[in-house]
Amino acid sequence: MLRQNFHAAKILIVDDESSNVRLLERLLQKEGYTDVVSTVDSREAVSLYLDFQPDLLLLDLMMPHADGFQVMERLGLLIPWGTYFPILVLTADITVQARQRALEAGAKDFLTKPFDHTEALQRIHNLIEARFFHLLLQNQNLLLEDKVRERTQELREAHLEVLHRLALAAEFRDDDTGQHTQRVGAISALLARQLELPDSQVEMIQRAAPLHDVGKIGISDTILLKPGRLTPEEFATMKTHAAIGAALLSGGRSDLVRTAERIASTHHERWDGSGYPNGLQGEDIPIEGRIVAVVDVFDALTHERPYKQAWPVEQAVAEIRQQSGRQFDPRVVDAFVQVHEELPGEDAPAAQPVGAAEAN
Repeated sequence: MLRQNFHAAKILIVDDESSNVRLLERLLQKEGYTDVVSTVDSREAVSLYLDFQPDLLLLDLMMPHADGFQVMERLGLLIPWGTYFPILVLTADITVQARQRALEAGAKDFLTKPFDHTEALQRIHNLIEARFFHLLLQNQNLLLEDKVRERTQELREAHLEVLHRLALAAEFRDDDTGQHTQRVGAISALLARQLELPDSQVEMIQRAAPLHDVGKIGISDTILLKPGRLTPEEFATMKTHAAIGAALLSGGRSDLVRTAERIASTHHERWDGSGYPNGLQGEDIPIEGRIVAVVDVFDALTHERPYKQAWPVEQAVAEIRQQSGRQFDPRVVDAFVQVHEELPGEDAPAAQPVGAAEAN
């Protein structure tokens, strides 16, 4: 099978002596090689290489117009790096200088004119064998690279699915639709893009933002599902969900988990420094946390919770505006106002305001 493949090799002959060309063609045909192209004009060598894409070049050195060294120099600019393309030089020049120069130019082997027919066929076979095994190795490497990429993608998707399900595990505690986390991710990405953050960071925020409330896993249902305002003690317990979430996500190796940790830890920090759990202020709060802070409050206000009815969208937007410079980064609020018409919202009866800081 391999022998048949070798005989299917494409062979290009470039020699200004037509008698040499005919001799080589007869030898190759008799040996079983069927795909042979030749020329006695070395100026055609480059175009024939591009059109024919040979597996082997039989090349004379001493030719008019362009000698073999010039042909190899021109081909060297076209042959892709890392490609094994054998050139068998045919020459009557047996000097050491000629051989060294030909090797430097890209020749792989030599035949001295006049050459022995059996030796010529064996050298041709050896070079084609090396060429085919190199191509086979290249193909195997490509297959392995494809498998690695496929496996890497599978692992990435599994990683994302685990994080998604972790977000849902927390969200189902007080939102059995599980849509809050996805809305927060999608809208946070809109704000990040409006703020002209890099595309990679926009995607990271979209995937990490749904984990902002993962710490609610550690909050009692008695508090989490309480229909009504929390007592100061209960609210103090509720606030621990930010630290719990950060602890759950701490030590992550991936950028996604580290981003999710920052969001979980800082999405209740306030621009004026009065937030929790660490009382960060201004730009000391990571941009991801500042973005999710706005989106989380907006989504919480505009959707029903056990302790409140949903606010109309415009009323929620007005609340976000009012908290600019106090609870929220003014630049993030400006970006939010610019994109809020694209946000999913629903008109709902006006509810008694409970205060943005307690709404989520």
